[in-house]
Amino acid sequence: MTQPTTPAIKHYLQFSDLSAEEYGYLFERAALIKRKFKSYERHQPLVDRTMAMIFEKASTRTRVSFEAGMYQLGGSVVHLTTADSQLGRAEPIEDSAKVISRMVDLVMIRTFGQDKIDLFAEHSRVPVINGLTNEFHPCQILADIFTYIEHRGSIKGKTVAWVGDGNNMANTWLQASEILGFKVHVSTPSGYEVDQSIAGLRSAESYQVFKDPMEACAGADLVTTDVWTSMGYEAENEARKAAFADWRVDTEMMRVAQPDALFMHCLPAHRGEEVEAEVIDGPQSVVWDEAENRLHAQKALMEFLLIGRV
Repeated sequence: MTQPTTPAIKHYLQFSDLSAEEYGYLFERAALIKRKFKSYERHQPLVDRTMAMIFEKASTRTRVSFEAGMYQLGGSVVHLTTADSQLGRAEPIEDSAKVISRMVDLVMIRTFGQDKIDLFAEHSRVPVINGLTNEFHPCQILADIFTYIEHRGSIKGKTVAWVGDGNNMANTWLQASEILGFKVHVSTPSGYEVDQSIAGLRSAESYQVFKDPMEACAGADLVTTDVWTSMGYEAENEARKAAFADWRVDTEMMRVAQPDALFMHCLPAHRGEEVEAEVIDGPQSVVWDEAENRLHAQKALMEFLLIGRV
């Protein structure tokens, strides 16, 4: 008798791991899962499934959204911190991956270098999700674009202004723009530019660089930023404050964007540094919807990675 073939494992390590068509499915699925959540309708396709969450970087939104999401889908969670896991220290990453992936159905990792999560995934028997690395933050951009779609419809053909550090968020926005057909205006201080080679873009057609953040925001449909000093770069804090002083998203920047432009921030935010309080707490801000949507978008992602299309 012919044995059924086991589908290839699909990981989510970068935004570029999925196609535009797959993202279309995920956004539709996230909307359905959110509607069920809001109406207290049970949705538990992952009963008896277990996810291991490995944190080498501190987390609030990532932990709550993944842990609550997995429980809401009917599964369970094993939570590991740096003290519990120490990827590549207590034992080789390859060995950790082989052991952990024999005991759970899904692994989410939040760590420093992308090389760690890539190596873990290479030796894992189950899907691996990037909960954040120094290079990429695909789950956040997944939620951000879902949030934009909720408020304004398709993001295709729109313009996103990225103001601030050329960090993991910026890299992921660039990947998303190439896949989903929108434009990113990037403005960073000198010395903090986006490295196109990290994003792995096929061309530079989907983004444009501006020295002046006001010019980057002009006509934008979405203005977004992040903290000036990401985790792991705390020693540079004072130097970064000086370098980024003109890259604070303020009411003037929002005024030159489209009249119905949205403002996003992945949080935590420092009012008076990367964003004015009047902007993040103003009528164009959707940061709280954006934060909540980590839950719904990631539930759609976990469902998709474990059981495919429903």
